[in-house]
Amino acid sequence: MYKFALIWLVLCLSTVTEGKPASENLLVEKQIFTTHQFELFNGKVLPEVKVGWESYGKLNADKSNAILVTHYFTGTSHAAGKYHSDDETAGYWDAIIGPGKAIDTNRYFVVSVDSLANINAYDENVVTTGPASINPQTNQPWGLDFPVVTIRDFVNIQKAVLQSLGIETLHAVIGPSMGSMQALDWAAAYPEQVKRVISVIGSGESDAWTTAMLEQWTLPIKLDPKWNNGNYAKDHPPVEGLVASLMLITQQALTPAFFNNQGNMLSYAPLERGPLNDINMSHTIVNWLKQRAASRTEKMDANSLLYLARACQLYVAGHQHSLKKGLKRVTAPSLFLPSESDLLLMPYLAEGPHQLLNQSSKLLTLEGQFGHLEGVVNVQQHAEAITTFLNNPVR
Repeated sequence: MYKFALIWLVLCLSTVTEGKPASENLLVEKQIFTTHQFELFNGKVLPEVKVGWESYGKLNADKSNAILVTHYFTGTSHAAGKYHSDDETAGYWDAIIGPGKAIDTNRYFVVSVDSLANINAYDENVVTTGPASINPQTNQPWGLDFPVVTIRDFVNIQKAVLQSLGIETLHAVIGPSMGSMQALDWAAAYPEQVKRVISVIGSGESDAWTTAMLEQWTLPIKLDPKWNNGNYAKDHPPVEGLVASLMLITQQALTPAFFNNQGNMLSYAPLERGPLNDINMSHTIVNWLKQRAASRTEKMDANSLLYLARACQLYVAGHQHSLKKGLKRVTAPSLFLPSESDLLLMPYLAEGPHQLLNQSSKLLTLEGQFGHLEGVVNVQQHAEAITTFLNNPVR
């Protein structure tokens, strides 16, 4: 029951704690980084970019103890700690980030950055430049005029944040899901700056299956009449389309075992009276899924979901024409942590780059019935392996 409550929290709030209690004295503050004339991977230029970032621990004198944590698709830079001591939940990886934890903030300076086009564009604790932002040239929201962004662009804005802090090398880059894509691309793009990389519930590229699946996430939004080709007002968004999209994402991020257990808790049955007598009524499990999705939409932007999906579709580590070519420059030791029950980024997507990186790579499997979400709510099952990997010397 406790883990089911945790899953509910991560679905509704995109933050979760499990295992060890939230660090009572790990209070964090959102910082803002601004840059101008930011060139994207496709050659287009954003006149201004603002992103939020936060940090945990202290940077040492020679600035060699920095670890970058890159967040997942619906996540933010709030990886650990709390903004206020009375916050109900801590950052999504609080179980492994903090004093004495796997990523020990007594030893490391941990940084996390809000992505470009962050889906949580209307969250007061998120700072991002994306389609919901104001285009300084028109004084109106960018909408679909916002240029296409890639995983490499997320990496490059993080690099700019780190440079503003005087950080030139990273002890490690680690992230789950879409964050794992950024972590591996960091190692391929800037091998001289990355000493270690940890890919959690990740992949080396978006294969044909994954690209088609990601497209399914975008269709409910595009089919919602209120979407209006991306030209919707903040107070009249395509909520129904966004809810339907989040329903898809949520189900694919979990497993049949989880849903069947949830159905038992709801007393789900195929021949429920409502659906039997009225085509407009849904089963209890469908209502549960829709309610969870709807509870997340208030601070989310539908267009931003489209941009994040496209960034993931365009992903191949190293941003070359093949994964093999893209990974050739990687010199950092790597640790892959796929989830055995993952139906979203299935384990074979981590096994591919692991095999290409050969002797410099290690792979351990996350076990459990929570599918893709094992890498968010249960990553601490490999806390010891993470600690050992971070402590191992590298050449």
